[in-house]
Amino acid sequence: MDNKTLLLQPPEAPLYRQLASHYLEAMQSRVLHPGDKMPSVRTLARQHALSLSTALQACRFLESEGWLEARPRSGYFVKSKKSCDMMAVTEPDMTRPHDIAQFIGIHQKVSEIISMGQRKVRVNLGRAAGAPELYPGKQLNALAARELRLHPDLFTKQSRPTGNTAFKDVLAKRALASGMKLNPDEILVTNGCIEALNLALRAVAQAGDVIAVESPTFYGLLQVMESLGMKALEIPTSAQTGISLEALELAIQTYDNIKAVVVVPHLQNPLGSIMPETHKKRLVRMCENAHIALIEDDSYSALVHDGPPLTSLKAHDTTGNVIHCASLHKILAPGMRIGWMVAGRWQARVNMLKYAQTRYNDEWSQTIAAKFMGSPAYDRHLRKIRGTLRVQRDLTAEIISRYFPVGTRCSLPNGGVSIWVELPAGLSSKKIFEAALARQILISPGLLFSNSPRFDHFIRLNCGMPFSDEVKQAYIDLGSIIHAQHE
Repeated sequence: MDNKTLLLQPPEAPLYRQLASHYLEAMQSRVLHPGDKMPSVRTLARQHALSLSTALQACRFLESEGWLEARPRSGYFVKSKKSCDMMAVTEPDMTRPHDIAQFIGIHQKVSEIISMGQRKVRVNLGRAAGAPELYPGKQLNALAARELRLHPDLFTKQSRPTGNTAFKDVLAKRALASGMKLNPDEILVTNGCIEALNLALRAVAQAGDVIAVESPTFYGLLQVMESLGMKALEIPTSAQTGISLEALELAIQTYDNIKAVVVVPHLQNPLGSIMPETHKKRLVRMCENAHIALIEDDSYSALVHDGPPLTSLKAHDTTGNVIHCASLHKILAPGMRIGWMVAGRWQARVNMLKYAQTRYNDEWSQTIAAKFMGSPAYDRHLRKIRGTLRVQRDLTAEIISRYFPVGTRCSLPNGGVSIWVELPAGLSSKKIFEAALARQILISPGLLFSNSPRFDHFIRLNCGMPFSDEVKQAYIDLGSIIHAQHE
């Protein structure tokens, strides 16, 4: 390694993350092996012309992610017990034109699988949500009771057309951290992010139109599109950087009837990828130049474990071409179906569609959310849930590496509530789903996340539950089921 040489991507990342990325690549490529001693903090600072604090921050970051361990009076060592051999999910092939994007008829498998999963199960490893105890239930209940005492007419007076004023004020203030400068009047409160996506699609397209989506993508989006009679054009998506901009660019050049692109830039569901800032800027400009609406689902960014604040796609929008959608379902209260959207140049149409479709949201839940999110308690909650999810993610990855067959790989996202697992070649997620369900364990088979069978050897697993003996045993049982299918 040359002195004072550091070739890292992206260049906009903080220096400590660039340094950490440099050594993470060395570990993943087996230049550094488990048990190897890292250069001292002073050596790192000298070799890369960085401050001691930056070098130490990089080591602590790699330690927090499970790649290094600190030994008293000895320094940092590459961690010996980490599922490094199963970290990188196979990346999609983005080079062959006939694989880049294709139309595939929407089938009934999603509905069939979801229907089968409605039966009572012992452990639900298939959902993408945290356990109830991860959320501030007691505080929210106390606020709910207080607001009813102070405002006994909450249930009897008419709600505001576009949402509670205090709630929208809090959302606008919170949006500053992600680079957005929003007028509260621009914000429309919705029944969760699903309604926001529904409204966005209806505003920019109609039945028969083509919508470019990530592949794999959240099956709920595919259901919404099916209900609206729209066609999904699946674009290969990386577990590292999100949607392939090269593939999307080729698709835009190939098809002249793409009306919108829908992406999850932060903790993409199911991959867990986080889109680099350079990709975000390029994506916004690409869609703007092609006169294609860009719909952003940003429901998960508050669950990112660490690193600098994430910038939304909307923050890079100067023409109103980005429709920003989000919700509190994953981050504050699964029982609150509160979402919101900022629709840019489609704002008037979206407001009309909302009124025609579902009218107003209730004031009570918005008032509670406004009080809680406007207080320091919300920030404490976010710090707590992120820390808990990190521990549960690592425990989940460890038990997968111990009990699943050799050849299993998984992504370890920097946050969120689920892990995307690639099974050994030849295995069918549908068969494993059925076998697991017979033992009262629910998983999400890869078939849910595409209209094609290309992800049949993947499964999505939940890491949002406390790692109890029952949950641990469910993972062990699932591992034995996969082994049986593999033999």
